Amino acid sequence: MAGEHTVIEWFQEHALALFNIIMIDLTLAGDNAIVVGMAASRVAPNLRAKVIFWGIAGAVILRVLFSGVAVQLLQIIGLTLAGGLLLLFVAWKMYRQLVDGSMHSIDDVEAKVASTGTPPNEVGFWSALWTIILADVSMSLDNVLAVAGVAQGAEEPLILLVIGLGLAIILMAVASTYIAKLLASYPWIAWIGLLIIVWVALDMIYTDSHKITCAAYNIGCSETLWQAVLHRLGLGPGAGG
Repeated sequence: MAGEHTVIEWFQEHALALFNIIMIDLTLAGDNAIVVGMAASRVAPNLRAKVIFWGIAGAVILRVLFSGVAVQLLQIIGLTLAGGLLLLFVAWKMYRQLVDGSMHSIDDVEAKVASTGTPPNEVGFWSALWTIILADVSMSLDNVLAVAGVAQGAEEPLILLVIGLGLAIILMAVASTYIAKLLASYPWIAWIGLLIIVWVALDMIYTDSHKITCAAYNIGCSETLWQAVLHRLGLGPGAGG
């Protein structure tokens, strides 16, 4: 019972971080289904299942590789700042897609994949797989950076990173098409995910900026963005003193 109680307490303590990770994984998982489906629709019908399988496998491998070094790299002063700036760019691209409606319809993609005819712009297996891998590099880095950004502020960042990675892989491999449809039907989910990614990016930028000023000038050595907001509102520790 003591062990169960400890597990429950751990989940309670990390509830906000876990919620943020789930929303990030949900928001980013739908893109994978669309990219893989679009690439698969351009090859001969007998090769599509093979392209989809290896496209998903490549995304899984890349996420594992990136996650293996993400937490360690984010400990280096300056790299978290760079990662935060990259996430802001990712958020900007997501915002443009949401506002302009430039995201491809998952229903159209599914229809093309299910078609038995020869695609008008048919490409070979390796060409389609290379297209997926190039997209997967960007999407995997975005996903891992966002999850690592959430995890790095926790006492046990590695556990949160592993949970985030496992969830991302499960969602991507099993339910990415459903998630893409869910995001199309309920765009507010994508907006919440976008806001969380923006917050994580700003927190990474703010926190690492303080690390840089701490290393250079010995000021602001432990303040995160959340601590800074509480302090400005007079709610942080010692704010009233």
